[in-house]
Amino acid sequence: MRPHHVPLVAALGMLCALLLTGCGSGEGGLKSAGPTPTAVGPVRLWPDLPPATDPPIDYGESDTQRVPGVKVPDNDVHAVTPAAVVLAEVRAHPDTYSGADGLYEETARAIEACGTKPAGCPVLRPYYRDLTGNGRDELIVGIRMPDQQVGVRVYLAENGGLTRIMSTVDQVISVELAGRDLIMRVSSAGIPGYEYRTAWSWDEQQHSMLPTRDEIIRVKPPGTVASPVPPAPRLVSPTPTPTSGAVPPAPVPVPTPAPLSLEPGP
Repeated sequence: MRPHHVPLVAALGMLCALLLTGCGSGEGGLKSAGPTPTAVGPVRLWPDLPPATDPPIDYGESDTQRVPGVKVPDNDVHAVTPAAVVLAEVRAHPDTYSGADGLYEETARAIEACGTKPAGCPVLRPYYRDLTGNGRDELIVGIRMPDQQVGVRVYLAENGGLTRIMSTVDQVISVELAGRDLIMRVSSAGIPGYEYRTAWSWDEQQHSMLPTRDEIIRVKPPGTVASPVPPAPRLVSPTPTPTSGAVPPAPVPVPTPAPLSLEPGP
């Protein structure tokens, strides 16, 4: 007596053959993507070079310093005046007037006069953001300087005082906050059409803000940005069909949308 599963096996075999034949000849079947490039791993150059015996100074060592004479109640940076903080640093470093500490002499003298001449004070509006992840805001200060340069400094409140954890000076295009990063776009002198973008991030080991990502970016030259306002629509008059005594229709004006108002409604 023949086993009952033999016809089932034969039917499955014929079905598989039909499926294979259809997949190989019909449209939408498997196609080759071409040869796959060979993976190339990193190659170390000059492997016999000896390791450095005197490593360079870590980023942040020269930027981190205690601000003398400034008390911060409850470690709240909102309680201090930014111009007074920068002035305390200027007075603590007499060599600032010779160009040290990242300030020009004229900038340092203008900071001295912030109390009596606020209109000429080079200390910009402050910003606040938790950049260290300690749950409290840090103080971000900008200082206008000659030659279109801007000094950017960040201060951390701790132990009832202030610690400067970042200081840099450059021809700044813009400064942005993204999460806990401070991103600076800086002009690349001598390389038209490019700019530098640096992301400064808190480093717990150095107890300082470090430039963790630094790149040079190609940007569009000035004057190539398209206008965001579309041109006004033109009035098109239909061409009338010549008929005896017919009066051609007047052009139909296209209404222009009213401008958006930023004032609050009633």
